[in-house]
Amino acid sequence: MIARKSALRVQNLAAQFPIVVITGARQTGKTTLIRSLYPDYPYFNLERPDTLARLMDDPLGVLKSLPQGCGIIDEAQRFPELPSWLQVLVDEDPRPGRIFLTGSNQPLLKSQVNQSLAGRAAYVNLHPFSQEELGALSTDFTDFSHWLFKGFYPPLYDRPFEPLDWFAQYVQTYLERDLTQLIQVKNWQSFHRFLKLCAGRTGQVLNLSDLARDTDVSHTTIKHWLSVLEASYLIFLLPPWHSNYNKRLVKSPKLYFYDVGLAGHLAGISEKSQWESHPLQGAFFESLVVAELVKRRSSRALSSNWYFWSSPSGMEIDLIEERGQDVRAYEIKSTATFRPQQVQHLLAWADLARVPQEHLFLLNNGDETLRYRGVSVCPWWKSP
Repeated sequence: MIARKSALRVQNLAAQFPIVVITGARQTGKTTLIRSLYPDYPYFNLERPDTLARLMDDPLGVLKSLPQGCGIIDEAQRFPELPSWLQVLVDEDPRPGRIFLTGSNQPLLKSQVNQSLAGRAAYVNLHPFSQEELGALSTDFTDFSHWLFKGFYPPLYDRPFEPLDWFAQYVQTYLERDLTQLIQVKNWQSFHRFLKLCAGRTGQVLNLSDLARDTDVSHTTIKHWLSVLEASYLIFLLPPWHSNYNKRLVKSPKLYFYDVGLAGHLAGISEKSQWESHPLQGAFFESLVVAELVKRRSSRALSSNWYFWSSPSGMEIDLIEERGQDVRAYEIKSTATFRPQQVQHLLAWADLARVPQEHLFLLNNGDETLRYRGVSVCPWWKSP
């Protein structure tokens, strides 16, 4: 089993809260992680009709019969009244680390838990593997087209799946079933078209009007569908970085998928070689690196606010990170060769924003680490 960086976070929260809820998209390894950390805890999978029926028939009896009052409940959203019964249980005995909940329908699960278990439950978000986690399996990250094609979902690394086949089933069994039920889509074809259009826009500034027009649905529907993809941990939106030295900055966010393999599949990539000359190669490489940085910080529960910056004159910064009072900026290039002109925007922006040059980074696909005019240049898989 590949070690997850989120494991320590789970254990720290379990030492404080009676209930820990593991969220994340389907197939990110939520159940595997919890069962590996707490192998002696009784396990209930509510996708099994008999288990669900037993719990619904006598919830208090089943919960009170747990050894030491501890257990793991998977697909917890299938029993909407469960959080209310858990509230009774933990109010009688508030010992930490008693119950772990997971579920594939994240918005529904969070809504149920928040209604009854406020102050009693803590959350851990689990994303697909990061490159940092996969470093235990591979040391060759120079062929980024491999990672763009395969992505980072755990089943692709512990079972003999072909990425094309696995993603096809993932879209059918998860996106088609769970998400369309959640948002009550009447026309699956429109939603599927929406997913493909989002994938083709990864790493790009989001234009809701264009997306609505191309999908042939309303602007309001597009906003709702995007919010569900966000809440389901499939995409994230990167807002623009604002500063009072320029009030005409781009206001729309950029759209990114947490997993570029899934985005590539939705965008029609059917084999690795397609990335070698694909027009979206640069945008997807940027998405790969941005998601990597976001996942790394998230897995350690480290606080960062993420942005991008674009000026009316065309100057852009791919990624800006705020760590408390510190600000860092990243330029992302899919090329292996460093050229001095690649850091021009970073240096110009640093002067405007008064950011020290040691907080500037150029991440590329090379294998050389160097400093140029204070900017750290390094391979994307060695990013700080």
